[in-house]
This record gives sequence, structure tokens and C-alpha cells, in this order.
Amino acid sequence: MKWEGPVYIWLILALLFAALEAVAVLKSLPGLEYVAKPAVMVCLFLWLYSSTGWQGDTLWFGVAILLSLAGDVLLMLPTERLFFFGLVAFLLAHISYIIGFRAELEIINGWSLILLAIIAVNASRILRRIIGTMRARGENKLVVPVVVYGIVISFMLYAAMSTLFDPVWKASAALLVSAGAALFCVSDAMLAWNKFVSPVTNGRFLIIVLYHLGQIGLIAGVISQFS
Repeated sequence: MKWEGPVYIWLILALLFAALEAVAVLKSLPGLEYVAKPAVMVCLFLWLYSSTGWQGDTLWFGVAILLSLAGDVLLMLPTERLFFFGLVAFLLAHISYIIGFRAELEIINGWSLILLAIIAVNASRILRRIIGTMRARGENKLVVPVVVYGIVISFMLYAAMSTLFDPVWKASAALLVSAGAALFCVSDAMLAWNKFVSPVTNGRFLIIVLYHLGQIGLIAGVISQFS
């Protein structure tokens, strides 16, 4: 991983803006949030580009960052009508991550099958609870999009964690992308639970912290592997 000069500063700025976003959520400072939240993804995008030049599969990770940036902007605007479009933006971001990890999907062994089973069982349990509550509240229009999103993000988690079984990946890089994808998934599951099932104590704060740590972990791992 390159740490020299301007490359290093993008990570520092991403962490700084992530901290400011967390403060904005805790203190209910929407003005700061409108600046800090998208700034995190802009810094991650510039960090990735400065480190890898978007060569090879890193192009797809760059696309994932830009789609995540679009999703961030859509979801933080104060209108429920944009929730669906934010969901679509993040859905496409996860698909871009999956394409970036597509080589790892060719690795099939006992450990990968166990991993797939664990992810599938836990994802289905969470989705059943969320969908059940949505139907009970009459929010049927979003049921299919939420199910599709849940399946895709679970597959993204599997793809990212499959790097752990690929000898081509450095151990540190594989751990970073695996942890990042897991945090991203927990953040999204908590967001859905908070929105459709029941409020989570300090939910918005936890969701944004886990989300940013997840994205930073994913991009740090990719840079560590490909720079």
C-alpha cells in the first residue's frame, strides 16, 4: 500500500470527514452532515484513484464508490420519495463490488460452502423478520426491492470474504475487505431494522459509523492488494 504524499492524505481526510459526520448525526447538525457524508466517499474515490489509477478490476471498485456517493446524497435528503432511488444506487454499488471480486467467486471448496451457508441462513432470518413487519404495516411496494437488495448485499459479503480462500490475495488485504464488507452489511441490516421493524438505540449514529468503517475497510483492502 502506498502511503507517500498526497495518497496518504486522502485516507486521513476520509477518516476526518467520517468523524465529523458522526458528530453531525449525534448533535443533529444537518448542515455539517450534508458536507461531511459525501466528502468521505469523495476522499475514498481520490485515494483509490491516486493509488491504483483505476487499473484492471479496481475500476469496478471506483464505480462502487461513485454509486455509493449517489446513494448517500439521495438517502440524506429529507424526502421519503428518494429512498427507493437511494436503494437502487446502493444496489448497483454492491453489484459493482461483486464484479470487482468476481475472480474469487470461482473458488469453491468446503470452507467457501460453509461460509455461503452461514451467510445465507443469517440473511434469510433477518429478511424474514423485516419483510414480515413491512407486510404487517402495509409497506408492500418496497418488499421486492428490499428482498433483492438483501440477496445482493449478502452475495457481495460472500464475494469479499472469498478473498480469504484465495492465495493470490495478501492476508492483510483479504482481512480488510472481509471486515469492511461485514461492517457494511451490518450497517445496512441495522438501517432496515431501524426503518421497518423498530428503532435501534443510537441507530443513526451506529449505522453511519459502521457504514463508513465498512467502506474504508473495503477500499483500504483493495488498495493494499492492487497498488
